[in-house]
Amino acid sequence: MKNITKSIIALFAVIALSCSVEDVQDRPIIQSVDSPVLTAPTSGAAYVLSPANAAAQAERFTWKSANYGGDVEIVYTVEMDVKGNAFKAPRELASRKSENQASVTVEIMNGAALALKATPFSPTEFEVRVKSTVGTNVMVSNVVGIVVTPYTTESPKLYVIGGFLNASGYGADWTTAPTLPALAASGFGKTDFEGYVYFDDANAQYKFIPQNTSFAGDYGNATGPDGTFTGLLLQTGESNAGLPAPKMAGYYKMNVDTEALTYNVTATSWAVTGSGTPNGWPDNGVQDHNMTYNKTTKVWTVTLDLSANEIKFRANDAWTLAYGDDGADGSLEPGNAANIKVPSAGNYTITLDLSSPRNYKYSLTKN
Repeated sequence: MKNITKSIIALFAVIALSCSVEDVQDRPIIQSVDSPVLTAPTSGAAYVLSPANAAAQAERFTWKSANYGGDVEIVYTVEMDVKGNAFKAPRELASRKSENQASVTVEIMNGAALALKATPFSPTEFEVRVKSTVGTNVMVSNVVGIVVTPYTTESPKLYVIGGFLNASGYGADWTTAPTLPALAASGFGKTDFEGYVYFDDANAQYKFIPQNTSFAGDYGNATGPDGTFTGLLLQTGESNAGLPAPKMAGYYKMNVDTEALTYNVTATSWAVTGSGTPNGWPDNGVQDHNMTYNKTTKVWTVTLDLSANEIKFRANDAWTLAYGDDGADGSLEPGNAANIKVPSAGNYTITLDLSSPRNYKYSLTKN
């Protein structure tokens, strides 16, 4: 038994020594000799991206191989970052093993540009490079500057800016910010913008801007002095728009068409009506149950005793502007949408939230 054990130990020792020696002899020595060289695209290449070509190739990136002093597997990563950011937070466009090219689609390049905070439909300067990696050894290529104009399939927005913002709960007057009240188009590529804005200033002056970060491309009133309302827009030589006569503070529905260069502003006061309310439907001449607007929370509220029947929201004691809920999902639809069913009789706090354009919500909370 002892002889067998000694033989096994000796065998393993020989195998271990053999493997160790051969591994050391055959293992390449990793050296960072030559960095990869990005050969395409060339400096100044420009890409105007479109959702219609999302699956198409935006660019075929090519590069000369890196040299690590031996036959090793190299991982190449194509990176993109905002010009001047020194690749502190790059986005990956492609990754390949021991290859010298990578095809990048319009969709991938667009996603990277948007992730890097590029403004849709506006050209932005970026830089691209190739990073090569073997284990912990990393070398990067030359940097090439490109220009990308990304797109978005989200509904376009307009923002309302002016001297009413502070008093109305939206932030500092005439100051671009994420808190600006917004209008939204009905879909991608559309120019019919809609939304609700509170003006706690009867003499408010305002403009419409395509981005909440810049006055570039702003729209104002077509003719007349600042504060005039004509319903017509201009982008050059315009004045500040105002509220229509009779000028009064309030909650307004705003409609803007940037192709027709028209705008409309309608004062609204919201209420709850229906068979579930104490007054019932207004067909019998009864009064709606008026709601109160809170400029801090940006919602309308009212507390009512409701029966297990139905309600709707409407403005200005008329059916011209009203909302119901077709899907019973808390999302509102205009016009002849379905009545909202009250789950059970009780005292409710009812909220109406029109602050997110074309994404109007409500809630019924039992007290």
